[in-house]
This record gives sequence, structure tokens and C-alpha cells, in this order.
Amino acid sequence: MTRESGGSGPDLSTQVGPLELQNPILTASGTFGYGLEFAERADLHRLGGLVTKGLSLEPLAGNPPVRIAETRGGMLNSIGLQNIGVDRFLDDVLPGLVGLPPKVIVNLFGYDQDDYVRLAERVDPHAGVAAVELNVSCPNVSKGGIEFGHDPEILCGLVRRVRSATGKPVVVKLSPNVTEPAALGQAASAGGADILSAVNTFVGMAIDTNARRPVLSTVRGGLSGPAIKPLALRIVWDVAREVDLPVIGIGGVETVDDVLEFLLAGASAVQVGTALFRDPRTAERLVDGLRDRLQTEGVASVRSLVGAAARQE
Repeated sequence: MTRESGGSGPDLSTQVGPLELQNPILTASGTFGYGLEFAERADLHRLGGLVTKGLSLEPLAGNPPVRIAETRGGMLNSIGLQNIGVDRFLDDVLPGLVGLPPKVIVNLFGYDQDDYVRLAERVDPHAGVAAVELNVSCPNVSKGGIEFGHDPEILCGLVRRVRSATGKPVVVKLSPNVTEPAALGQAASAGGADILSAVNTFVGMAIDTNARRPVLSTVRGGLSGPAIKPLALRIVWDVAREVDLPVIGIGGVETVDDVLEFLLAGASAVQVGTALFRDPRTAERLVDGLRDRLQTEGVASVRSLVGAAARQE
């Protein structure tokens, strides 16, 4: 066990399945680019992990504007998974991340199972990638457009195929837009997932009352930010209690109290997302704030907090 800050302070390291992180603060996919873009704005060395923008087999231009809209307590986005493609990331970006302390987790998405398998196979030989995170909130074109993350049988089959294609830890990012997210977590576990991340964005929309039309060009978008935190926290609580896999909590993390709530609910780590748009240094500030809080409260290790609220029942 290592101490992220060195010395005799609180131990911020955490174990998330096969991954040992120097602290429980990661950046969320789609909010921190591919990492290197923020090297001059934030200290990448301070992070526990870095989750890349979602990668597809081929580059994608994404949706036309307007594709981001601020809302009360959050943000809607409909970027459309714009990205540089997996090959360019592996050739041009990953070498610049190799050797940094944070674990690099590559987010992958596809439109049929073969896409995910081919992506996992391409990433697998690269030692600089610590794990793959599957974005299963994409339409499965071979199954009539239903999202992979909405059908337990489809999800289990997808994870099983990816599991057979890579030796790296597999993280499945759960959609909140289902009746029972924990049931999807159980399906991912049955397919061989190592870790769950919860949750992806909630489907929402906004209307321009002056123009009398939806704000986003796609009408609907993904809602993130502080507005979703109570919903995401409830899902993490349920998933952590019902699925025998470690959980990374996502949804409106901005403050040390937010981090502590997710840890106490059962998350072993958290991902910071929307807050990074306002302050790219939010994640490292949370590392400092968490250390100070644990020091003040006499908590020796972050790991002792994971699921502690449930143990009080």
C-alpha cells in the first residue's frame, strides 16, 4: 500500500478490482479530452486515473451544433462521440501518457459487437493502457437500435466477447436510463466484467423559448453535472449492494463532500466530469481537499470509507 502524498499522511491509494490507483480521483470520459490537451492546465501527475474520450474504429466528426447547452445545475451535451479514432490515439497520444502516475483507461464504443471486439484487440498489446471502459449507451445496429446497456442478455454477450479479446481489466459504464441499473450490472458481471462505472448521462432536453425550438440540434442530449448527483448516488448505492464488483461513481462530483458520499455509498473511486469544464484543475484540488479532510478527521485510509454508510444499517 502506498501513500499518494508521501510521508505519514492519510493513505489515498485505493484498489478498484485489478487496478491500484494512487488516489480515488479520475477524470470522466469526454470531459478531459485524451489527457495531453490539459497538460498545461492541470497537473496530470496528481490524478488517480485518466479516462479518455470515447474511441471508435474510425474517426468521427460528431453531431452538428448546437451540441452543448448549460442547464440549471448541469449541462446537456450531444457531441455525438466525436473522436480521432483508436489508431491515431494509440500512435500519437498514448506515447505521451506512458510513464505518468495515473492509470490510463481507454473508453471504447461501437455499433455492433464486432466493433467492440476489434477495438479491444487493437488496444490489448499496449502496456500503457491499464484498462478499457465500455460505453454501452450506443445503439446496437444489429439489434434494431436498442442500446447495448438496456438489455441484460445483449450486454452479457458483448462483455463476454470483449473479455475474450483482451487481457486488460474491463470496466462497463452503466446507463442510468433503465429501470434497474443493478440488473445490468449483474449482466456485465456474468459476462466477465472486472469493474462497473456508474453512471453515464441521463437523457434530457432543453427548449429555446425565444426561438420556440429545442436548443440541441439532436433535440435530446445527455444531462450531467450537480443536478444528477442524488440520482447517480442512489444507483451507486444499489449497484454496490447488489453486484459483486467494484464500482467507480460518476455524476456531479465537484466537492470533497461529493467524493465522500460516493465512497461511503460503496464506490471505490470517482470520476470528475462536468466540473472540469469550469475548472480543469478540479480533480487535483479534490485530491488535496480529500487528503486534508481525512487528516482532520483522523481517517488513515480512503479504503476504510468504501461502503461505510451501508455498514451502518
